[in-house]
Amino acid sequence: MTKPAKQKVGKVEFIALMAMMFATIAFSIDAMLPVLPDIAADIAPGGTAQAALILTFFVVGMGLGTFFMGPLSDAWGRKPVLYLGLGIYALGSVLSWAAPTLEMMLAARVLQGLGAAGPRVVSAAIIRDLYSGRHMASILSLTMMVFLLVPGIAPLMGALIADAFGWRAIFAAFLIFGVVLFLWFGLRMSETLPPQNRRPLRWPLIVDAVRQMVVHPTVRLSIIVQTLMMSILFSILTMVQPIFEIAFDRADTFPYWFGAIAVASGVSSLLNAAIVGRFGMRRLVTWALAVQVIVSSLFVLYLVADLPGVFAVYLVWQWGVMFQAGLTVANLNAIAMEPMGHIAGMAASVIGALSTVLGALIASPVGLLFDGTPLPLVALVLIFCVTASVLMQLMRRAEAALA
Repeated sequence: MTKPAKQKVGKVEFIALMAMMFATIAFSIDAMLPVLPDIAADIAPGGTAQAALILTFFVVGMGLGTFFMGPLSDAWGRKPVLYLGLGIYALGSVLSWAAPTLEMMLAARVLQGLGAAGPRVVSAAIIRDLYSGRHMASILSLTMMVFLLVPGIAPLMGALIADAFGWRAIFAAFLIFGVVLFLWFGLRMSETLPPQNRRPLRWPLIVDAVRQMVVHPTVRLSIIVQTLMMSILFSILTMVQPIFEIAFDRADTFPYWFGAIAVASGVSSLLNAAIVGRFGMRRLVTWALAVQVIVSSLFVLYLVADLPGVFAVYLVWQWGVMFQAGLTVANLNAIAMEPMGHIAGMAASVIGALSTVLGALIASPVGLLFDGTPLPLVALVLIFCVTASVLMQLMRRAEAALA
């Protein structure tokens, strides 16, 4: 297999660029959270719940795009597919900004999601093109640090933009984001998939690639566990604002609290990058899940006992959940990608699509469980982490049997 071309960028710049590509989806979702009431007042007569469909439709578009961006990048190369994705993303941003009705905006958000899948899939494929094993996990951890920071910072950015220029200006920010990414990548990155290593875009080859991933026990179990971790993150996004507003009467300061938690939790990705080479990806995931099971169990008991100081305990718990994400998501992605280097684009597509879309679908009804307290969310996180812990043990046994 021909080696990828040597890159112009250094390691720090490479990580920053990959992180920006990873962050496209998170920024496009989370910046909209604080302006849902404004959108509802302007174009969604059904209220905030109806306006929230702009989040769901974006995820649907992103999921659909993720499935074909990977095979296209394996056939055409990474750079052309990134440019295609960013072009679609820019068009969706412009149409969303101009949409006079909610229906037209939802259609534009699907288009925007389709385009956002490009940088998300291509970034994972490029990292696999250039790195492998624990080194790949370290790079993914550093990029995931930004991915975890964006959900905390984006709501504040969205609120500031909306206060200054109106909520539609957020779509202009998305457009600027895409243009900057296009120029940065185009000027600084070389193609990482040589023509000799590309796979023709043929249906039998795509089916065979998916089959390889499904039958491989490590890849299959990694995707399931990663889906549970993404379900936790999406569940928090679904319930965090109602919890701050109704349970704790802190709606006005929500973006600041959430941002502080996200920034503080970013240290977990730095920690993971520093220690994954010593302890290994599987061990860190297992440890993080075990700690979260214990902490969430104690918090459930705390809430049931109706003890004082719940807000402070909740802040610590939510920080712990975000900290756990930094020790699990990147490692799980690396575990799943490691055996699939020969089909990195397709693997990135399947892993990204399944974990993100299924995670969003699992989390979508979570809002219906809200009872005015954090208890349903904490209990859900506990259930997901217990299940994930069991699956990690199954992975260990399956790998031991194959050794």
